[in-house]
Amino acid sequence: MSDDRLFGLQRHERVMDELRRHGAVRVKELAELLGVSELTIRRDIATLATQNLLTKVHGGATLPTELAPATQVRRRTAAAPRFTIGMVVPSLDYYWPPIVGGARSAAAAQGVAIQLRGSTYDWAEDRRQITRLIESQQVQGLLLAPNLDGEDVGEMIQWIGDLPVPVVLVERQPPRWTPTKSQLEWVRSDHALGVELAVRHLHDQGHRRIGLLLSKGSPTSAHLARGWDLVCGDLGIDADLVIRESVRMNEPGHRETIAHLLNRCRSTGTTALVIHSDPDAMSVAQYCIELGMAIPADLAIVAYDDEVAQLAEPAMTAVRPPKAMVGRTAVELMVARLNEGRRRPIQRVLITPELIIRDSSMPLPVPVRSV
Repeated sequence: MSDDRLFGLQRHERVMDELRRHGAVRVKELAELLGVSELTIRRDIATLATQNLLTKVHGGATLPTELAPATQVRRRTAAAPRFTIGMVVPSLDYYWPPIVGGARSAAAAQGVAIQLRGSTYDWAEDRRQITRLIESQQVQGLLLAPNLDGEDVGEMIQWIGDLPVPVVLVERQPPRWTPTKSQLEWVRSDHALGVELAVRHLHDQGHRRIGLLLSKGSPTSAHLARGWDLVCGDLGIDADLVIRESVRMNEPGHRETIAHLLNRCRSTGTTALVIHSDPDAMSVAQYCIELGMAIPADLAIVAYDDEVAQLAEPAMTAVRPPKAMVGRTAVELMVARLNEGRRRPIQRVLITPELIIRDSSMPLPVPVRSV
């Protein structure tokens, strides 16, 4: 066997090791870890995908999103899955692949199969995909991330609660009170605590006027706004500068919105922003650089999501929701529910995000002059 062939197999093993450990992998991070080009990693991922060992997604890979052919399943294991769990998520790209990967990782460890369905942020499509899974009579439980916005949320929760199989909500939380029959288990990132991590970090760097830019229409925004009010109250700082608009580069009118935001920063003496999400933060940073503003000297920025924040210039400090862990925990909750039945108390789990500190919020070191 040639050295090139051997090295390729070794890389494939490392890729799969990282995938099993984290549930999802990114091309850029794997290239840095293995000391090879991103093109090499993309080729490795393509090769592994043809063997049904992983699923390619934008910028990386997750564990397989479809069950392998029956002949491959029999070859890998003689045992049929203990349970089959349906999973309906609103997107199969940005934000959700690590969650799906985490769920796949936990399912593989517990001998459970997952049937994945992509939906949208529309309740009618959610309901259609859920109904299809139920009618297939192949799933014993459901992991769901439905759209819980709108006046008919009570009706939606009631419908989900009446389904003939147990349900765990993923990155979703129903209203505080629902009828007993509709009490649902859920697991989600503690986004309120995540924004608190960001604000306290900026406060520790000396910022006393901080603003918040929320991505319009995101289910995460309500949790961020709640955490924002709490942490600003605790720190005794002004919580008034909150803008709820999407400013990513493909959003019509994003430059006008950013200009308005920066004008408010100047008029209020605001020196730092927390921005949801990464593309919005990168759009603001690019506009600032066009104006000759320095980041973080003139304006410090913390992004929320950490999908692509490290690719910005400068690299952005970001709050990273524990996406893979959310997926894993959701599967573990469901398996426990299926094993223990109704005697198991309802579980609701919040998982703490992580603050990844980079250049966009930290002052540059002062050079030491030689004497």
